Amino acid sequence: MRVLGIDPGLTRCGVGVVDVEPNRTAELVDVVVLRSPADLDTPARLARIADGLEAIVDEHRPQAVALERVFARSDVSTIMGTAQISGVAMLIAARRVLPVALHTPSEVKAAITGYGRADKAQVGAMVARILGLDAVPKPADAADALALAICHAWRTGGVAGAAIADARAAGAAGVATRAGAGSTGGAPTPAQRAWIAAERAAAVSGAARRVKE
Repeated sequence: MRVLGIDPGLTRCGVGVVDVEPNRTAELVDVVVLRSPADLDTPARLARIADGLEAIVDEHRPQAVALERVFARSDVSTIMGTAQISGVAMLIAARRVLPVALHTPSEVKAAITGYGRADKAQVGAMVARILGLDAVPKPADAADALALAICHAWRTGGVAGAAIADARAAGAAGVATRAGAGSTGGAPTPAQRAWIAAERAAAVSGAARRVKE
């Protein structure tokens, strides 16, 4: 099961992708922290994070998205930024027929370390151990995103993977048919499908490069 974990934040948004086998072994696919400058207005900052999330989703094609559940904090501005990015992530997932799960920090800590009040250092160390990494992913937003992804896969057992893949395939087929119908009045030809796929692959790889540079 491939899961995309997102630790939402307007200034820093941790994004981690992991593959988890039925026996609970996990492998790192990708991890990045998306950032938006504080001197931009909020719509521009949301757009920047959204572009990064879309590029990563389209590049790695996860079967599910796991988000940290927004909860009350003393800093209202932090709550707002977290909630806004969570909404952006949910929209991106919904448009791709991806299921979204929300996990509280205590749920993630309990799943990863066995202790619901573990600190960030303990979570990071366990994430590195689970994924067989030489070092803890930095900054903490990166480790938190990977922990979310691992937690979700372990809690669900990956049993939904096949059903999710079938649903996504059906949705993609519908999109391709609609795209071809505009020019031919019916389903796209093999040549048209190849052209659409080539254009999309080029756009995704370019977007991914811009995100990671």
